Amino acid sequence: MGEDAGELLRRRGLRSTAQRRAVLTALRGRPHASAAEIERRIEASRPEGAADGLSRQGLYNVLEDLTRVHLVRCIEPAGSPARFELRAGDNHHHLVCRSCGRIEDVDCAIGAAPCLEPVRDSGFTVDEAEVTWWGQCADCRTAADHGA
Repeated sequence: MGEDAGELLRRRGLRSTAQRRAVLTALRGRPHASAAEIERRIEASRPEGAADGLSRQGLYNVLEDLTRVHLVRCIEPAGSPARFELRAGDNHHHLVCRSCGRIEDVDCAIGAAPCLEPVRDSGFTVDEAEVTWWGQCADCRTAADHGA
């Protein structure tokens, strides 16, 4: 997200608030961040003596707003807190390590949503497919092979 966060928010019909800009900034370069991780990044970036930051409920409200207008994508891997990323609207998928929880993006195989078609659609108009592959990342597999 190289463009100005304020302008991006306005183009999506949202007011450009300090809280929304802070969340977008906290997500830059940190894909798949939990709300707690985003909160820590925002707190760490606040200048000494600055007014109180964003409450936990306020953070969730901002994340909901950003997700609703497709500036942020929320994924919810089983057994893990919800994760948020700026890569939204491209119908990519994810690899998740069962050992360490690492998450990696996987591009859509055909390049356009929904990327996969169900065998039986039951009358649904499918516009998105979300696939999560589970396994063990290379680092965890190497550690397991070496008895760590």
